Amino acid sequence: MTDILIIKTSSLGDVVHQMPAIVDASRARPELRITWLVEEAFAPLVRLHPLVAEVITVATRRWRSQLATGATWREIGRFRALLRERGFDKVIDTQGLIRSAIMARLARGERHGYDGRSIREPFAARFYDVTHAVRRDLHAVTRNRMLTGLSLGYRPPEEVDYGLIRSPRTDSQRYAVLLHGTSRSAKEWRAEDWIETGRWLQAKGLQIVLPWGTEAERLLSERLSRDIAGSRVLPRQSLDLTAQVIGNAALVIGVDTGLMHLAAAYRVPLVGIYVSTDPGLTGPVGSGCMAVLGGRNGPPAARQAIEAAERLLIS
Repeated sequence: MTDILIIKTSSLGDVVHQMPAIVDASRARPELRITWLVEEAFAPLVRLHPLVAEVITVATRRWRSQLATGATWREIGRFRALLRERGFDKVIDTQGLIRSAIMARLARGERHGYDGRSIREPFAARFYDVTHAVRRDLHAVTRNRMLTGLSLGYRPPEEVDYGLIRSPRTDSQRYAVLLHGTSRSAKEWRAEDWIETGRWLQAKGLQIVLPWGTEAERLLSERLSRDIAGSRVLPRQSLDLTAQVIGNAALVIGVDTGLMHLAAAYRVPLVGIYVSTDPGLTGPVGSGCMAVLGGRNGPPAARQAIEAAERLLIS
């Protein structure tokens, strides 16, 4: 048995982008026992992966807001002790930030990461025992797969497999998930476009399902639901439950957000909506049916999304 530690702490899209590398490693090196170090908010999602033997959580986001409390420092101390007491054959930091490199340095084992020219924060490369060159203009999924393969001595295959397994469906209602929530207002699609698209899908016999994560997203979900007959606003729930909803959908339409990448991971027919960002480096990747619309030059119109959805539903 070979114990390895994968460090990919956040964010949601980055965590999903790491999953094909987990599948690659397990197939190339069946003797591996994989532990994943991740932010506590994303741990429920990582625990869904059948090839991850153990999850270690870190809480840097919460700790930063509570540094004045003794309880936070005691928790940090316990986290450091946990990493120091465990031994790994290899530690692979695919996050490539100074904070993740420090975590790699705390762990015991041969530490691997990007070299100074391949990494977002070049100083982080100084914390690794072995560094690897991986072009920065490659898609995030490819970079994760290449770094993991170089660290463990294999070449990733062409096929992209995230390794996630759909949960059994509990009802026969076909539905489409509209992922309108995103981290920046510049990535948001117009409510009018969501409504037009949702009404078309509803007329095709699909119930519209609207997840949300923040108060602003809840309010928008409720607004869209009022204008799309028969739609359903989900309760706020953990990532693993939301993942199961996405995995069993007939179609997902989503803006540039981490949840959209879950649809690609589950091979659900997907329409990706890009309003102001470039999908070239972080767009959805997978073997399922998908269409990516818009980009830095602006968003697609609702009619374009509807035409793409229609093609996917009949394919």
